[in-house]
Amino acid sequence: EIMSGDWSSDVCSSDLASAEIACGPLVLDTRSGRVSVDGQALSLTSHELRVLAYLLHHAGEIVSRTELTEHIYAQDYDRDSNTIEVFVARLRKKLPPGLIETVRGLGYRLTCPQ
Repeated sequence: EIMSGDWSSDVCSSDLASAEIACGPLVLDTRSGRVSVDGQALSLTSHELRVLAYLLHHAGEIVSRTELTEHIYAQDYDRDSNTIEVFVARLRKKLPPGLIETVRGLGYRLTCPQ
C-alpha cells in the first residue's frame, strides 16, 4: 500500500494493515525497518532506528531519556551515558527540522507537522 501525500486528515497515523507509521513527511515501515522522508530513504543505524520507532509510537507524548535507554539497552546499561543525546542529535541531522523537540528536564517529543 502506498501512502498518499495528504497528511491533513490524520497527521500521526498508525495503520496496522500497511505496517506504516507516518508523522508528516516521515514514514516508518515497521516490517522492513525502512524509514523515508518525502519518499527519500534514510540510512539509519539500528540504534537510531530504535529511538525513532519508539518516538513514532509515542508521537506527541514526552518520552524520557530513561524510557528510551530502557527500550534500547539491557537493564544493566549505564544510564548516565549521553548516548541517547547522540542518537537524537544524529536523527535531527537526518530528519526535517523541528520534528524532534527537547522538552527541558523531561525528555523528547516527536511533533508531527499539521
